[in-house]
Amino acid sequence: MRHFLTLADFSKEELLEMIDLAVKIKAQTKQRQFVPYMEHQTLGMIFEKSSTRTRVSFETGIYQLGGIGLFLSANDIQLGRGEPMKDTARVISRMVDMVMIRTFEQSKLEEFAAYSKVPVINGLTDSYHPVQLMTDYLTMMEFGKADNPVCAYVGDGNNMAHSWLMLASKLGFELRIATPKGYECDPEIVSQAQAFAKESGATLIFGNDPVEAVKGCDVVTTDTWVSMGQEDEKEIRLKAFDGYMVDEAMMAHAKPDAIFLHCLPAYRGYEVSEETFEKHADVIFTEAENRLHAQKGIMVWLDQHRSEELGIRN
Repeated sequence: MRHFLTLADFSKEELLEMIDLAVKIKAQTKQRQFVPYMEHQTLGMIFEKSSTRTRVSFETGIYQLGGIGLFLSANDIQLGRGEPMKDTARVISRMVDMVMIRTFEQSKLEEFAAYSKVPVINGLTDSYHPVQLMTDYLTMMEFGKADNPVCAYVGDGNNMAHSWLMLASKLGFELRIATPKGYECDPEIVSQAQAFAKESGATLIFGNDPVEAVKGCDVVTTDTWVSMGQEDEKEIRLKAFDGYMVDEAMMAHAKPDAIFLHCLPAYRGYEVSEETFEKHADVIFTEAENRLHAQKGIMVWLDQHRSEELGIRN
């Protein structure tokens, strides 16, 4: 059983297969050709964290693939009333064809997957946001920035930074991460990425100077400084991240044709300036749309591999 829990679980070739599917399906969608790759299938969508893009993109995506999505918030199912994760997995995975989970701890997602009879997709955890990085790479391709790029991530060493590490170390490009002291990436995840980088030839650079990280880059990206569940730390974080806002002065150190990515929601005046955000709005909202298409590629890839395992011809 193949699940989509972290990019670390896949080879470069497998990740590119998913991206190729996303490119193909996006082109079909733009031509109003809704091929029923997952006809009559059901995607269970479990949300312990709120969402705009994740819910809309997955629910629309499975519908465009010929199936249906079931929105299941923690308040609506027994999981929110104390039912063990493994029991929820045993029940739901006998009734649906695929499951997407947006939750807090990566361990909860992994426990669900361990007891699931169907593929499970990570819609975001505190450790990783892999569907977003597939989206970002698809966007980089469309804007001509996927051929041996130099990328800079400026901000919190959070799930987005961890996922950028996985993508770079698997695909073999250069990634520079600049975080304030005390907000670096998880050392275990860094070690894992460094091991992958030795195989792929990726260059991973860590530091505390955002300007140095951005110099000569093709792609600059960031994320909110205050993630869900960190609201009580807001004032402390705003002080710690002083000087880390991506603005035109910082972007001037990147290549003249560099693009700026943001997974959204964006908080102007904090991690990105209004001017920089609006200058790169076309890229950012193409990126937002690409959540829909990248996730369809992931779902179809997982479904095809499950069918092969079961000896079913699509």
